[in-house]
Amino acid sequence: MSGPAYHDGGGGHTPGEGGDVPRVPYQRTDAGGTGDGGSDADNAGDRGCDAGADGTGDGGSDAGGAPGGGGDDEMRPRGDFDHPTLKSLLGAWALSACSREEALAVEVHLTDCAACADEALRLRDAVRLLHQEESLDLDPLLRARVLEGCLGRRPARIPTPEWAGPYGAEAARLDALLRDLGDGYWEAPVDLRWFDGAPATRRFTVGQVIAHLSAVDGLVTRSLGLAGSGGAGGSRDEGGSGGASGSGAPEGRGPLRRARQDVELPLDPWQRTEAHWSARRHLPGATLRSQWREQSLTLMRTVSFAGRGAAELPVDYGAFTLPLQDAFLDRAFECWIHAGDIAEAVDYPYDPPPPHALHGMVDLAARLLPGVLAERRRTGLAESPARLLPAGRAGRSLRLEIEGAGGGDWYLPLDSPGATASPDEMVAHVAMDSVEFCQLAAGHVEPERAAAGRLGDRTAVRDVLYAAASLSRL
Repeated sequence: MSGPAYHDGGGGHTPGEGGDVPRVPYQRTDAGGTGDGGSDADNAGDRGCDAGADGTGDGGSDAGGAPGGGGDDEMRPRGDFDHPTLKSLLGAWALSACSREEALAVEVHLTDCAACADEALRLRDAVRLLHQEESLDLDPLLRARVLEGCLGRRPARIPTPEWAGPYGAEAARLDALLRDLGDGYWEAPVDLRWFDGAPATRRFTVGQVIAHLSAVDGLVTRSLGLAGSGGAGGSRDEGGSGGASGSGAPEGRGPLRRARQDVELPLDPWQRTEAHWSARRHLPGATLRSQWREQSLTLMRTVSFAGRGAAELPVDYGAFTLPLQDAFLDRAFECWIHAGDIAEAVDYPYDPPPPHALHGMVDLAARLLPGVLAERRRTGLAESPARLLPAGRAGRSLRLEIEGAGGGDWYLPLDSPGATASPDEMVAHVAMDSVEFCQLAAGHVEPERAAAGRLGDRTAVRDVLYAAASLSRL
């Protein structure tokens, strides 16, 4: 197009004929280029209007040529910019990525080229649509909301027990974390921490952590009479490892009928983990993940078909026994804690469980505390004086107040596990955040360093905090 300026998509506009100022977009001021009034862009527009029809004016130069004389020389672009070059700079100009000289050359050119002026306006509008990239991490509650919506429309024909839900959710979250990390992280070091009278730490790989979860989950599969109770790899791996106890004879000691070909692994979680590692040290991390995932899905399917009576089936951990519904909460808790260990090791964000699951984990720990406290008193580790009371009789109690998501109030008997705890006999009060309490129970926080409000009998408070930390294990 010939002519000094472009006016709303029409023809040329000669100064002095009246009409609007040419519709030319100027570069954004945040690039340090131009601003309002008296700016380079305004001066460039003025020069476009002062030029004659042949492209020359008082300055004796065209829009892209060498500057003439006078005060406008410093405002003229230096160098040769032909039309293809100026057109290729429009995108960078819209993003304020041009140098000062390039920006000035583009703005002078826009007063004289209708096609480029239209393109510049479109690019400037497109820049406004750009926004900062958001995180691709899914909301941890998304899965629960989707399932709730689906089940609200069409209830499951065979529903999963409510007490098994937290384990299914935490296993799914850990599986999603492993999928995001990919195969390059299986040998990444992970520090597992627990409390055994003092803080303890041991370094493993991501693959070994998953194998550890499979090994201890095997205690639950054992109670349900499922094959491959040492892990999802099946009994042949266990029998040939040399790490399982016994001679390889069939076992039938489980609460339900065991698969005949299974070889029993130790019940102690640490010894069981060592035997499991010995059997699977040759397996790649992706296979360990696949075995653990299949075992988790098998557990969820089995309890869905098992009926109401399955909730009270005993799960033997060697030193103690839990009902199946509490064992599922325990496995959900360990799944979350070790997923957090992996995420911390690779600098990956990982959120706590949803409130209803967190409340179940806190409740399980609170119910276990009186028994752990009594055991510590028998071994001389507790400082508060003991008073033996018959079962059902009211005794001293401590109020455990858990704040935040999943919180609540629990009154713990201090004299004996069978005693009745009530507000009337309260001698101490401990207040903690729910996540902080779970980290204490996992052995990630030392009792003396726990962020807790303490009131009343100091020795009772200390004993309860140490008992909570003693719940932890590898």
